[in-house]
Amino acid sequence: MVIDYYFSHNSPWAYLGSARFAEIARRAGAAVAVRPVDFGRIFPQSGGLPLPKRAPQRQAYRLVELARWRDHLGVPLTLHPKAFPSPEGDRVRMVLALRDAEGDAAALRLAHGFMAALWAEDADVNDPAVLDAVAGRLGFDGPALRRRGADPAITALFDADTDRAIAAGVFGAPSYVVEGEIFWGQDRLDFLARRLGVASSGPAD
Repeated sequence: MVIDYYFSHNSPWAYLGSARFAEIARRAGAAVAVRPVDFGRIFPQSGGLPLPKRAPQRQAYRLVELARWRDHLGVPLTLHPKAFPSPEGDRVRMVLALRDAEGDAAALRLAHGFMAALWAEDADVNDPAVLDAVAGRLGFDGPALRRRGADPAITALFDADTDRAIAAGVFGAPSYVVEGEIFWGQDRLDFLARRLGVASSGPAD
């Protein structure tokens, strides 16, 4: 079983679900296809709006829900990280370079590390030195990944995965797709677990 994992490093929801998702996939013996994608392209196709263009009521309620889920899951989360929103290019290219070189399992670990740096540690993810440090903590060579990520072939992977997401009907992050069935949002992880035939990974896990 393969789960296509479409996400944005800038999504706090992807971060909140990241560790639980990885554990569910492990329990199910499922492979994860790590696909960071360009929601700047996906939203116009699906009627979505970037956060700054959403109604003030929706922006305010988002913060309420983030605090609720943070407390419910016991996952550290900074509601107003100083580097949000920020361009994802370096993070995406490093993750895709690692995926290309070492596979999806390694890429999943690095993607989680980058999301945690932004949402839990309030780190400046615009600083290449910060990204290199995150990669280094996880046992990867950050500078080498950034150099490899500059290859146009890596950018082509990003574009191809975004095309794939649009074709699959993905419209939000995170989205987990199993045999064409979309599970949108970290709050659908229980349903994903049932689809995979395993127990869900709850807040205490």
